[in-house]
Amino acid sequence: MKQLLSFLIPVFALFALHANGQDNSPKPVKWQVSAEKKSDQEYVLHLKGTVDKGWLIFSTTMGNDDPNTRVALDTSVNATIAGITENGKLENRKEPLFDNLDIKYFENEVELLADVKLNGAASKLSGTITYMALKGEEAVPVEETFSVPVEQSTSAGTAPTATASGSKTTASGDVADDDASNKSLWWIFIASFGGGFIALITPCVFSMIPITVSFFTKRSGTRAQGIKNAFTYSLSIIVIYTLLGFLITKIFGASALNSLASNGIANMIFFVIFLLFAFSFLGAFEISLPSSWANVSDSKAGMGSMLGIFFMALTLAIVSFSCTGPILGNLLVLAAKGGNSGPLVGMFGFSLALAIPFSLFALFPSLLNKIGKSGGWLNAVKVTLGFIELALALKFFSNVDMAYHWNLLDREIFLALWIAIFGLLTLYLIGKLKFSHDSDVPFLSVTRLCFAIVTFTFVVYMIPGMWGAPLRGISGFLPHEGSQDFNLNKSLVDIQAALESGAGAGSGNGGSQANTVKPKKLVGILHSEIPGVENVFFDYEEALAAAKAANKPLMLDFTGHTCVNCRKFEKSVLSSPAVMKILRNDFIVASLYTDEKTSLEDAEKYVSKTTGEKVNNIGQKNQDLEVSNFNRNSQPYYIPVDLEGKALVNKGYGYDPKEDVDAFVKYLEGAKAEFAKRHAK
Repeated sequence: MKQLLSFLIPVFALFALHANGQDNSPKPVKWQVSAEKKSDQEYVLHLKGTVDKGWLIFSTTMGNDDPNTRVALDTSVNATIAGITENGKLENRKEPLFDNLDIKYFENEVELLADVKLNGAASKLSGTITYMALKGEEAVPVEETFSVPVEQSTSAGTAPTATASGSKTTASGDVADDDASNKSLWWIFIASFGGGFIALITPCVFSMIPITVSFFTKRSGTRAQGIKNAFTYSLSIIVIYTLLGFLITKIFGASALNSLASNGIANMIFFVIFLLFAFSFLGAFEISLPSSWANVSDSKAGMGSMLGIFFMALTLAIVSFSCTGPILGNLLVLAAKGGNSGPLVGMFGFSLALAIPFSLFALFPSLLNKIGKSGGWLNAVKVTLGFIELALALKFFSNVDMAYHWNLLDREIFLALWIAIFGLLTLYLIGKLKFSHDSDVPFLSVTRLCFAIVTFTFVVYMIPGMWGAPLRGISGFLPHEGSQDFNLNKSLVDIQAALESGAGAGSGNGGSQANTVKPKKLVGILHSEIPGVENVFFDYEEALAAAKAANKPLMLDFTGHTCVNCRKFEKSVLSSPAVMKILRNDFIVASLYTDEKTSLEDAEKYVSKTTGEKVNNIGQKNQDLEVSNFNRNSQPYYIPVDLEGKALVNKGYGYDPKEDVDAFVKYLEGAKAEFAKRHAK
């Protein structure tokens, strides 16, 4: 096992895969947006784009079906764009990637001037910039949002500015938290900082604190020198772990990590790794980096003061890996949500928490006398983490099971395993379960009792899920409800839908038209996660035909088997009676899985005009549809279209962390109204 990690380290860096519902594509253009007031009802939006070296961005003046750059205001903004002009060096050429299409493009920089007319009062102008950037044979569709206040623009030339980003916009816009916004990076930092404190109380690290601090204070001639050495040691820890985050980003890249989210081989590797760490924490064996690594770094610790202290910190990082490695793996999974910056921010937060005690105890040496002794409680922490690692390992196996339809880990089996795991953890915490390397527990401390209560409460919470309870708090981690043999909750929803079908059949535009086309394709393979809708399609062309037959708008639900945010949004928003009623009566619904591995027939396979990649399976086809038609490549993504497949709104609706049901209802009503205008008889 000692040599195992020499293989696992490069693989372990891939742990940042689990960015379900996440859009980590590169953004080759940096936008600065400002608003210039021309009159009380007229503004000019200045959108200045700086294009990364080697990339180009298309003009706004190409054909309707070409990869134009587009600017659109949110539907909630009471304003319209009257026209757009361009400033910059406009180039022309034929592009082989797009069948020698005549393209117009800008390099280095471009400025778009959008004339905006207000239709009433407005406090801000918010919307999206959608564009495709091209570099060689790499074509990247990007959608970025902007929001700039206008209420303070009292004269021409006063221009409030904003930086375009992929962050959450107004409720009727494309709501998403799957970007590298400041908010998501703060959450990554806080979670990683907390993970660092968890690592502190593992046996590998905790026992090193008094030894290391005492070493500094005793070897230093003065207290000031000891404090300086301890601070240098702490800074070295931060540099080592942050450098690791930098290397992960540079070697793999956020988008490459994200592309592994549904990869079967990758998920199975992670499943095995998490099992190994779980069994190690439970005491089956010890996992450590090759001892030669520690010996080399330890031998350098006697070098000059500053460099020697750095190698001491490196030694700590290596020898403590058996405890910190699994925690780091989980944090890197989270860090993928922060795009290219996520691993850097996450590693900095983790290392900062890890470094604080060494500086704190150097400043106040008397605190060392009050620190708890290494002993049985540290092993209890390690065993507890082992149980948690075991539970998380099942999630990776579940990802593979759902994507390839093995049906080995259905929802009730997954829940039964989690109930058993956390039930055994409860018994361990109260001293009723003991491992060979555990110390005796003569009495139950208040701390252990509190943790036992929390764990057992979680067990009780999961039990109703065996009969189909939604379990919204953990819905993103569970297999889909369609895999459950007996689902009392689904039965109740179906009964409610049947009772309401008569009253709702005539409501809304097109509601009186029967759905004469029933889904046939993939119905034996895929399951709908949209509650209350009887017939959900899984094929775009089949769903569009059904929409035409019923004269109803088509709601496209781009989703994924492994998409955590998809499950959360389905349980929190789509399961609302108000939303279910509208989707059931007034829309045809298609759930398009972007990670579905079912192969296309040979005659259906093709090369994407957008990406130039071969499309071989259902998931790739659905992903290409989302990218090509809507310039989007993250899930969940809900976009209503008309009978020609054209979007009914400026942009779709992504994951809303606020889970605002009223906002989504308003979004659906707006799409219905637009459909009625386009297809009025």
